[in-house]
Amino acid sequence: MTTPTREETFNLLQKYTKSESLISHALSVEAVMRHFAEKHGEDAEKWGVIGLIHDIDYEMYPDEHCTKAREILEENNWPDEYIRAVVSHGWGIVSDVKPETLLEKVLYAIDELTGLVAASALVRPSRSVMDMKAKSVKKKWKNKKFAAGVNREVIEKGAKILDMEIGDLITETIMGMRNAAEEIGLKGNL
Repeated sequence: MTTPTREETFNLLQKYTKSESLISHALSVEAVMRHFAEKHGEDAEKWGVIGLIHDIDYEMYPDEHCTKAREILEENNWPDEYIRAVVSHGWGIVSDVKPETLLEKVLYAIDELTGLVAASALVRPSRSVMDMKAKSVKKKWKNKKFAAGVNREVIEKGAKILDMEIGDLITETIMGMRNAAEEIGLKGNL
């Protein structure tokens, strides 16, 4: 087994994911994972590649999400620890692998949240995460029709297993996404 580099990870992701929005989501999750890793003194490279690859199977195999990811990553000689983390982000939805490490818990908590943050940024006058605060996202949170595909229960469950307030989780997610704002199309007109 080899430790995948960021470049190898991105190339593998692009082999299975063509959708611009899914690539942008992967880059968002990568940025937030790196942010949390740095905040907790963890390996940002490791956390980042896991965030980047977490939805590798979603576009081509939506009905086998997380199951197919395991197969693809095993075929590419990824470390078991990385594979387990990827599979755990689907806990309770498409996987019975419960997030246990800090890395797994963060991935589980922020995956859906990055979508809500992105959608909230796009309806702002600035179209940016650079000037956004958690309060803006929390307002949108209450409207279940806004970003209806975002599973708010998963975010709440994720915050709970991280022992974080939702507002703090949102703030840290925004901070992480700012690091990739240009790359993910959320720098807006700032």
